[in-house]
Amino acid sequence: MLHNTKGIVLRVTKYGDTSVIASIYTELFGLQQYIIKGVRTTSKKGASKGVFYQPAAILQMEAYHYPMKSMQMLKEVNWSYIYENVYSDVVRNAVATYIVEVLQQTLQPEPHPELFYLIEDTFKQLDKGGSTLASNLPIYFLIHLSETLGFGLQGNYTDASPILDIKEGQFVKEKPLHPYFLEGMEAQTASTFMSLQFYNDLENIHLSGAQRKKILDLFQLSLSWHYKRFNEIKSLAILQAVLH
Repeated sequence: MLHNTKGIVLRVTKYGDTSVIASIYTELFGLQQYIIKGVRTTSKKGASKGVFYQPAAILQMEAYHYPMKSMQMLKEVNWSYIYENVYSDVVRNAVATYIVEVLQQTLQPEPHPELFYLIEDTFKQLDKGGSTLASNLPIYFLIHLSETLGFGLQGNYTDASPILDIKEGQFVKEKPLHPYFLEGMEAQTASTFMSLQFYNDLENIHLSGAQRKKILDLFQLSLSWHYKRFNEIKSLAILQAVLH
């Protein structure tokens, strides 16, 4: 059957001489694989179609969907949102690449509209927000991704619970025996991230590169523990190199 749905491109691989297979997270059907024919040609028609299939692209799609098939087809594709900065700005592009790679390892085939809207909003804010927002967005996204998937970190920084135990997933009174925790200013900052309700508030959080790296590393580790096949995020090193 033919359906109208939004989709976010996660991965594109070559298929045959002129086609690609696009892994797209859709609003209606969750993670799906689509065969896109004729987009790797030198013709104007092929080139104009191929521009849609870039990681992080937000598309409006007219798609055929058959639940028993592993590969689906697209009838029509257009932009749902056109980026102004994500593909041209080094930092924003690194953030988008990182988020896409995390999603490749965590998303499931089942539809999850709330998760789709989180991803869509995140990429739009990355495109429109200031430089500080863009730099802080990976941490904010990991927090809300974990929450939406059902295993978010709990509690907040207080005198009675000044340690964020990443392994236990909550703020605690005393340092754990393992090394996966945040304390002091980093725990306070993590608590601030966890309590934010609006993307724009990220503009008010100022971190050193070392602080941002430690918090992001531990939050990513927390997420990875819930996925047996969670592999190294190759784009993390590039992301941390361009963030200040």
